[in-house]
Amino acid sequence: MTTMLKAEGLVKRFGGLAANDGVSLDVAEGSIHGLIGPNGAGKSTAINLLSGEAKPDEGSVTFAGSDITALPPHARAERGLQRSYQVASLFHEFTALDHVALALQTRAGHSFRFFTAARRDASLRDPARTRLAALGLEGLAERRIADIAHGERRQVELAMVLATDPTMLLLDEPMAGMGRTEREAMVTTLGALKGKVTILLVEHDMDVVFALADIITVMVKGQPIATGDPASIRADAAVRTAYLGDMA
Repeated sequence: MTTMLKAEGLVKRFGGLAANDGVSLDVAEGSIHGLIGPNGAGKSTAINLLSGEAKPDEGSVTFAGSDITALPPHARAERGLQRSYQVASLFHEFTALDHVALALQTRAGHSFRFFTAARRDASLRDPARTRLAALGLEGLAERRIADIAHGERRQVELAMVLATDPTMLLLDEPMAGMGRTEREAMVTTLGALKGKVTILLVEHDMDVVFALADIITVMVKGQPIATGDPASIRADAAVRTAYLGDMA
């Protein structure tokens, strides 16, 4: 399969601590690649290096065949590499439709008159409504962010990211703080994206990762210790010892 994102030998040090120490990843085009590990394993640092929010001390990042190691986050986003965060940053008085319209406005390069154009322009709002409907979120369109549940806010954030038509998503703990019903809804949404958008999924919920991922990389103490399909990761003795426990 074609490699969409390739990291080679990424090292990031904070003083004497190597948060990432030789991290290499190959994320295949159209796949969902899970990145898991215990707290302190270096997953967040790896995501920061891939998104451009941190610069590696060593190593390189290649996206769609081009070296992007030196590019800042906005330049990576312009190339189609987008990131979501553990905590959604949304305007509580805006509706879900307003937010997706704003994302479309940004993608189109319109002026950033957030409180006027995006909330009135049919050329933004009609496609925004279509984007929400495609994710099964049409019922949220006219509801204020302040009035919807945490899981629904995460879905709105995902709709905003997808409105920019990314080639690849870096998803950082998309299930954080969700209840069971909300997690199930998000799994359905992400599963529908498989084959359409390449995804690197950092997630603590093992049921979610094993349900969605084509390939899983396990990190421990700043280094990958295993990469493989869910069945091989589940059966890997080193993984079971270091992180997953008895999953038989």
